[in-house]
Amino acid sequence: MVFMLGLVFSGLTAFPVITGINFLQSLFVGQSHMLAEWIRFVADGMNESYAKYPFIAYGTDWLGFAHLAIAVFFIDVYRNPLHAEWTVISGLIACVGIIPLALIAGSIREIPFFWQVVDCSFGVFGAVPLLIIYANIKRLKK
Repeated sequence: MVFMLGLVFSGLTAFPVITGINFLQSLFVGQSHMLAEWIRFVADGMNESYAKYPFIAYGTDWLGFAHLAIAVFFIDVYRNPLHAEWTVISGLIACVGIIPLALIAGSIREIPFFWQVVDCSFGVFGAVPLLIIYANIKRLKK
């Protein structure tokens, strides 16, 4: 349930991404550390891009939808875990895949390393409940 709720939450927060980044930026007004500078930089870039090219936001709409759609696949894990083992394995593969994606694409896109680590943490923290579920499925199958 934790994994599915995380997908739903992250999916829903992708839709109002401009509102979210502007709110986040407001929390760091007057601060001058690395995180505050990065958030200001991202907010400026998003606000300028979205003002001139509003269709760019459509990409985050699809990102949000993808998270919600993926969460639906995990309903069966709770309804019938013995027959949903491959769904859990697929989730684990995706969690592992986050790490090279964040590090490789993050470097190419000039994302600061600390933010790449934050992105990697989604894969690490997402894998924890899935590993527990997978272990329980294996135990139930015995």
